Amino acid sequence: MNQNTRTRSFPTRRDVLRILAVGGAAGAAWKLGLLSRTPAPSVTRSRGLMGTEVNLTVLGDDPDAAANAADATLQRMSELESRLSRYRPDSDVSQLNSTGRIEGAPDALLDVLELAERISRLGDGAFDITIQPVLELYRGHLRARRGVPTGEALERARASVDHRGLRIDHGTVTLGRPGMSITLDGIGKGYIVDRGVAVLHERGFANVFVEAGGDLVAAGDKGSGIPWRIGIRNPRPGLALQARFDARNNAVATSGDYMQPFTPDYTQHHIVDPRTGYSPPELASSTVTGPDAATADALATLTLVLGPQKGRELLEDLPGCEGYFVSKNLEVTRTSGFSVV
Repeated sequence: MNQNTRTRSFPTRRDVLRILAVGGAAGAAWKLGLLSRTPAPSVTRSRGLMGTEVNLTVLGDDPDAAANAADATLQRMSELESRLSRYRPDSDVSQLNSTGRIEGAPDALLDVLELAERISRLGDGAFDITIQPVLELYRGHLRARRGVPTGEALERARASVDHRGLRIDHGTVTLGRPGMSITLDGIGKGYIVDRGVAVLHERGFANVFVEAGGDLVAAGDKGSGIPWRIGIRNPRPGLALQARFDARNNAVATSGDYMQPFTPDYTQHHIVDPRTGYSPPELASSTVTGPDAATADALATLTLVLGPQKGRELLEDLPGCEGYFVSKNLEVTRTSGFSVV
C-alpha cells in the first residue's frame, strides 16, 4: 500500500484471527546445527545486527550466487535495522520517540506498527509497543541500583502507555500521549528476519536458514527432504536442552525471562505486562511457531504475558500457530499441534 494513502484501521478480534492465519514461511527458536546425512552445498554468513548475531545458511547448486544472495540479505537486514532500531539516534523510531511525530513514514515502519496494533488488539493490550517509558524507568532504577520501581513513579510511566494512542494517518505517525515512546524489540527483529528471507526467495533460494537471537526462519529443508532440526533452550542455566522439533517452512520465536533479567530470581525482566507495570509471574519462556517471524516474535511476547493457559487457548484459535510454554518451575504446556522429537 502506498504510504501516502495508508490510514490506520482498528480490526476486530475476528479480523485479527483472519489476518494472522495468512502468511508465508519462516523461523525457529534455538539452532542446534545444520549438518545432515547428505548435506546439500551451502553458504554460511554471520554478522552482528540488532544487538545479536545473525547467522545465515543458504543451500544451492551455485555457490557464487548463494554467496551474493547471502550478502544482499545481510545488507537489507542492516538497512532495516537502521530504520527500526531505537538504539540508532538517526532511525525513524528514534525520530518518532524524540518528536512524537513522523511524516512520510517508510513502509517498513508502517508495516511493523500495523502488525503490532493487530497483536495488541488480539491480546487485549497484553502486548503493547508503547511500553517503552516503563522499560526506561526500570533500566534507570537498575543503573542507579535503586531496585525495581514501584508506586507513583511506575504509575506515571504507565500513564504514557496505550497502543490506542499511536495513530497512523496517510503515512504520518503520531504519538498521542505526553511522554509516549515506542520500542519494537518484541516484533522488529522478526520483521527484519522475514525481509531478509524474502531477499533469498527473490533470488531463487528456497532452502535457507536464518537465525537472529531466538528468531529463526527454517525455509524449505536441509536437502534430500530432511527437515531442519530445532532445539528449545532450557530457560535455566546449566540444564539440558528443553525440547527438539523438526521444522520445514516454519517461523518460530522464543521469549524468555532469562534473556534480560532485572532481578537475580527472574521475577522481573525485560518483558513487562503493560496492564500492571510488572513482569508476568507464570512463564519462564514461550516458544511460538507462526506464519512469519514477525508474528511469531510478537506472539511469543504476548503469550509470555498471558501465561500458559490463556496463551495456549489463544494459539489454538490461530491457524498455523503453535506454542510451547515452560513455567517458572519448568512445567511444560503446549498446544495440540506442537510436536517434539
